[in-house]
Amino acid sequence: MVEGRPPGERGDTVADAVAEAGRAEWGRVVATLIRATGDWELAEECAQDAFARALERWPREGVPERPGAWLTTVARDRAVDRLCRAATEKARLRQLAGERALADGGRPGR
Repeated sequence: MVEGRPPGERGDTVADAVAEAGRAEWGRVVATLIRATGDWELAEECAQDAFARALERWPREGVPERPGAWLTTVARDRAVDRLCRAATEKARLRQLAGERALADGGRPGR
């Protein structure tokens, strides 16, 4: 792995580290997210996002000491963000529907 090496000396080794983490950690990251969210599709999307972020950030910041933990944390944070955003959207739609009903004289369906 490339831990402890300066950013200029990492080169393709970061891509290798991400590939290695993918082989070693993909199943664990996705399983953790499925347990946390109950949503297989969301878990896979957020895991993919975490690996994409690793490709962006690890060349600058270095490969973390525990890549699997880093990937799981980033993926879990992304899943929480998406779930919160969906809940907020749902609440706002309910609020707008209620305001619309009041504007229509309290008659639902208009």
